[in-house]
Amino acid sequence: MSLFKARDWWSTVLGDKEEFDQGCLCLADVDNTGNGQDKIIVGSFMGYLRIFNPHPVKTGDGAQAEDLLLEVHLRDPILQVEVGKFVSGTEMLHLAVLHSRKLCVYSVSGTVGNVEHGNQYQIKLMYEHNLQRTACNMTYGSFGGVKGRDLICIQSMDGMLMVFEQESYAFGRFLPGSLLPGPLAYSSRTDSFITVSSCHQVESYKYQVLAFATDADKREETEQQKHGSGKRLVVDWTLNIGEQALDICIVSFIQSASSVFVLGERNFFCLKENGQIRFMKKLDCSPSCFLPYCSVSEGTINTLIGNHNKMLHIYQDVTLKWATQLPHVPVAVRVGCLHDLKGVIVTLSDDGHLQCSYLGTDPSLFQAPKVESRELNYDELDMELKELQKVIKNVNKSQDVWPLNEREDDLKISAMVSPNFDSVSQATDVEVGADLVPSVTVKVTLKNRVALQKVKLSIYVQPPLVLTGDQFTFEFMAPEMTRTVGFSVYLKGSYLPPELEGNAVVSYSRPTERNPDGIPRVSQCKFRLPLKLVCLPGQPSKTASHKLTIDTNKSPVSLLSLFPERYRIQSEQFEDLWLITNELIIRLQEYFEKQGIKDFTCSFSGSVPLQEYFELIDHHFELRINGEKLEELLSERAVQFRAIQRRLLTRFKDKTPAPLQHLDTLLDGTYKQVIALADAVEENQDNLFQSFTRLKSATRLVILLIGLWQKLSADQIAILEAAFLPLQQDTQELGWEETVDAALSHLLKTCLSKSSKEQALNLSSQLGIPKDTSQLKKHITLLCDRLAKGGRLCLSTDAAAPQTMVMPGGCATIPESDLEERSIEQDSSELFTNHKHLMMETPVPEVSPLQGVTE
Repeated sequence: MSLFKARDWWSTVLGDKEEFDQGCLCLADVDNTGNGQDKIIVGSFMGYLRIFNPHPVKTGDGAQAEDLLLEVHLRDPILQVEVGKFVSGTEMLHLAVLHSRKLCVYSVSGTVGNVEHGNQYQIKLMYEHNLQRTACNMTYGSFGGVKGRDLICIQSMDGMLMVFEQESYAFGRFLPGSLLPGPLAYSSRTDSFITVSSCHQVESYKYQVLAFATDADKREETEQQKHGSGKRLVVDWTLNIGEQALDICIVSFIQSASSVFVLGERNFFCLKENGQIRFMKKLDCSPSCFLPYCSVSEGTINTLIGNHNKMLHIYQDVTLKWATQLPHVPVAVRVGCLHDLKGVIVTLSDDGHLQCSYLGTDPSLFQAPKVESRELNYDELDMELKELQKVIKNVNKSQDVWPLNEREDDLKISAMVSPNFDSVSQATDVEVGADLVPSVTVKVTLKNRVALQKVKLSIYVQPPLVLTGDQFTFEFMAPEMTRTVGFSVYLKGSYLPPELEGNAVVSYSRPTERNPDGIPRVSQCKFRLPLKLVCLPGQPSKTASHKLTIDTNKSPVSLLSLFPERYRIQSEQFEDLWLITNELIIRLQEYFEKQGIKDFTCSFSGSVPLQEYFELIDHHFELRINGEKLEELLSERAVQFRAIQRRLLTRFKDKTPAPLQHLDTLLDGTYKQVIALADAVEENQDNLFQSFTRLKSATRLVILLIGLWQKLSADQIAILEAAFLPLQQDTQELGWEETVDAALSHLLKTCLSKSSKEQALNLSSQLGIPKDTSQLKKHITLLCDRLAKGGRLCLSTDAAAPQTMVMPGGCATIPESDLEERSIEQDSSELFTNHKHLMMETPVPEVSPLQGVTE
């Protein structure tokens, strides 16, 4: 049992499908026994009145037949029950029951039984008042300082306070500005009624002011009032708490001053007698009821607060002292003395669960058994340790808890890309243009050897490529089952993706004897989309803005053998060269592999086009800065919009309306600015996403050219890719520029450093958006310069190569402070790309198809 669960002393369930609220529970010595033992009085909305005197044989017992002293059906719904001195001529306690249109006062008495059935209890109606208005709640007390008796005040649904001096009706008063009734309480110290209005204000009204104010039947001002013989009902003090109140309780103990406790929807407040806040506490959960009671510490008050998470919190002022779990959500809570047990907590739920509980802990009866002592055999322990070390060593070698061959046989995944376009294109909502955008079908096949659970297939492609379906789920796959799913891929957008490679990832669970839920595993396979998916045929062009020349160590190959559907590639966009250049190298390698030639290599002897690359970096950085400025401006306009709203709300709530002074016009203008700025932020985010995609394509092209230029190995190219492409998504908080700059600074100060002094420099631990891109461009230039001087990329700082040799035909040294444009002569046979989209065309007679990459 948890330490923080309420200890069940006695409990029962009342009736069948009955409803209860916070006024339906009361604890008092209602039968006037004088022994200090309380009885539990419960009334329901179904009209049933029950009185309990629980005395369980042992803790946690349910209700016995003799625990129910009285149960009577009063027909009308019971809104509230209270016990006080409500009958004139006696100070005996009587029971007041509030119905929606009637107030009844009963006496409860018991007769000693002569048989085994025990005592008999009965109620007797002393008097009743028929109400002219529908009642909401009531409070009682010694109004006006009377001695030896209690008066009752009832609040109606339309905000009228009706005062009854026991058997007679005294007067009724309407609360000013009342819209909806709130909780009501009486303070005997100040002789005041305290309530919370629908304006979320705590209001206090003196009893004397209510008694001498205008009668409720005469809401209009009379001629006598105008001449000063009558009094207007005025509030004593008010306090705006900003939320609706659930309940009010007045506490006045000997060791503490009188306080007004108000339970709100999110906070509870403790107020002084004059309405000043003594303290307040913000609640973590939505409260349902509360009860302040006396504390053992002088000057403090304890408060029980129940919430909708079935918890009961005990606070000493604002400090949480205890938290206990209840089996239900309490709507009413009381503390009393039952069966000689003081401080019993009684809670009632809205569906009739009545429980008596206490706080504390139960003693643990468990004792740990004694461990039998035995002599240790160290030789056996050494042998066992060696065996375990062998097992650990074998596991570390394989790096797999599960055998690799068995794990791979669990599920096999394969992908097949259709060589032809779909007969009916699946492209919808495209942004490329008026021409029909083609789509290609990809089929992914899953074949499992054993039973698998929770199989989820996810497909990923690079934007702006779009999938017709990217998530496929199979709850269970029987052994030796094959599942095939198909989807289409098409281009959505006016720019090229940085990669034509897609990825199919499968996550699944394999059940075992020890783990029926299954061991989670992941498998994946990659597929390559055809280049023609993002290319369109076009007319040849003699000029182009960007040109690249790729050298090979073998004789030129006819482009018709590599690209049977096109002859020349050209582009006005630098980043668009990446896909075609990469595709060209891949097809060259595949061509010579088919010919049995294994020593084929490609190289690049031109200068690395850094200037064009830097233009894309500047454009991307400019969009980031612009987005930051737009968000700041949007935040300022939003603050201004809320400030104007508060001003207007204050004007509208003022009882004496003042001119708006064009605040409505200012509000409308600010609203239009907020909408326009939000649209601008959204548009800038779309442009930034496109720019980042273009930047990734250009970055891959630069990495490819550097690798061909310096003949870098696959590991060195992987280091460059990790440094230049660290992010899959670009954000304002962590952007591409600062991340790449930090990675390049690390390379320049480790494996590409000139001296040990540079290696000793520390990098900043915090990344932030830079002021400009000058330092980043400087580091990129230094990287190319040091690679040209013989530097080599590695992960170990001790393997830094000497920086003395200059590679022939490489990138010339570029001054750090001045980046100069460089141009080289290109051969007559070149690769070009066209405006925005890669264009395909058939060979023209004037140009030989052998003039492909080099001559």
